[in-house]
Amino acid sequence: MIAARLAGVKKRIYSRHHGSYHLEYFPSAIKYDRFINTLSTDIVAISENVKDILIDYENVAPEKIHLIHHGFDLEGFREVSAEKIIGMKKKYNLDSGYPVIGVISRYIEWKGIQYIIPAFIKLLKTYPQAHLILANAKGDYEKEIKGLLKQIPEHNYTEITFEEDLFTLYKLFDIFVHTPINKNIEAFGQTYVEALASGVPAVFTLSGVAKEFIENRRNALVVGFKNFDEIYDAITELLGDESLRNELIRNGQKSVEPFALRIFIKKLEELYST
Repeated sequence: MIAARLAGVKKRIYSRHHGSYHLEYFPSAIKYDRFINTLSTDIVAISENVKDILIDYENVAPEKIHLIHHGFDLEGFREVSAEKIIGMKKKYNLDSGYPVIGVISRYIEWKGIQYIIPAFIKLLKTYPQAHLILANAKGDYEKEIKGLLKQIPEHNYTEITFEEDLFTLYKLFDIFVHTPINKNIEAFGQTYVEALASGVPAVFTLSGVAKEFIENRRNALVVGFKNFDEIYDAITELLGDESLRNELIRNGQKSVEPFALRIFIKKLEELYST
């Protein structure tokens, strides 16, 4: 942005990809956010949450901000061959175990995994063959997460550092859980869209983009922040109610249509061409 300004580039577009992270964890970095905001002629906000933070906390003029959600290959998440699913189950030795509870989140404190694990431990009392998959299993909160995992038998959980084929990975899950610890910390939260596009019944806290389209008992079950009991209750309710699962799957796939890749590309092209 500095180079573009010095070079006299008239249109300087910046895409903002974090929410309240600096406000809550690194307030000394806010001055850099504001500096970049000043240098930019246009700012892409990836969610209403980001837009509100830019306006309310960083004093950016609303007319400078363009709300453009991430775009997704929705069909890719829906259409996955049985062969790929079988192959991935073999890859991670997941031929047995029910239910499979999926989490795709880095090991970071604000992602809230430390509340999912106690809920899973409680679930094991009713479903002793349950299996927890933790994907993207790395980050600066790893020591704390590893400590919690010691309470779970090793055959009941799998850590996956990186899996390129997310389309297939989601198909391994019976229930998906994503529970950031407050409403503003997640800038977007791609897993909200991906899980529903994949047709996986989900348990969420409302952070990032979820505040815009997730509705409790319509397309997911919504739980309170930092509440492992509510996470457990939501998981057990979904496991025991097939009609609810089917309704959430059906409505969930409909509700992510506005995040189609073609819409994202069209909005960016319009911004670049003006």
